[in-house]
Amino acid sequence: MDRLKQLESFVSVATRGGLTAAAKAEGVAPAIMGRRLDALEARLGVKLLVRTTRRITLTHEGSAFLEDCQRLLTEFANAEASVSAGGIKASGHLRVTAPAGFGRRHVAPLVPRFHAMHPEVTISLNLSDRVVDVRGESFDCAVRVGDMPDSSLVSVRLADNRRRCVATPEFVRRHGMPKHPGELSRFACLTLSSDASQTRGWAFRLPAEGGEGGEELIYLRPEGPLDCSDGQVLHDWCLAGHGIAWRSTWEVEAEIDAGLLVPLLDEFAAPPNGIYAVFTGTKHLPLRVRLWLDFLKEQYGRPEFWGGRG
Repeated sequence: MDRLKQLESFVSVATRGGLTAAAKAEGVAPAIMGRRLDALEARLGVKLLVRTTRRITLTHEGSAFLEDCQRLLTEFANAEASVSAGGIKASGHLRVTAPAGFGRRHVAPLVPRFHAMHPEVTISLNLSDRVVDVRGESFDCAVRVGDMPDSSLVSVRLADNRRRCVATPEFVRRHGMPKHPGELSRFACLTLSSDASQTRGWAFRLPAEGGEGGEELIYLRPEGPLDCSDGQVLHDWCLAGHGIAWRSTWEVEAEIDAGLLVPLLDEFAAPPNGIYAVFTGTKHLPLRVRLWLDFLKEQYGRPEFWGGRG
């Protein structure tokens, strides 16, 4: 007897609550469904269902096995769909979260395009500078910018993220320009508050101590009279001349090109960190999540996506 058919029959009976309902849905006699379940339990050597004349209930082993079977059958259906003549067919609801500023610029515009490619997928996009609990809040994928902390989550690097210190030309005229990262303590710096993402501080590359050559990465925590948990607010404050900000290239490149902001301390700039897609695991990823990850990698991998800059 076909093993897959046994699993399908078990799931159908368990979720529909009885042999008769499952048999009717498939168009076979209840006795056939019963024989499939008997064969499955005999092969596994485990009692999965307790059957009486009035109802069917799952055993403890049956409940655990049901979850595995449902995932397995979903993966099987996804695999078939991915090579079917009609192409890849994804469905269901996709929940994505991203930092507010980056999400507005570089995630939100992609969501309608992905939906147009996969119209049976509905999408919810959450934008927040809070570090969202992907597993606890039931998100399928988080887009994150910066260093990835040790975690049970799986991350895929999508693109490089470079950061630069910037200020307005007027701010530099009034207050001067730091020549070394250690001088930032003398300047008004605009920082993200502690519940946002820059928890380790501003990163710089300096010559290694001891005069033996090489470089080391240091993290500084500059201070100033203004801080905020919203990166866009810091961006606006910086453009208004209220201080020095440490921002990603994608946030300030246009203003630097237009002469509205001046880059500072570029010779000490840290190596790029990453832009990542983060999710709960590689096993049993729904097709819609796999396609979303592939879509992000393809879009972010194109230089023109970032305005032709690396």
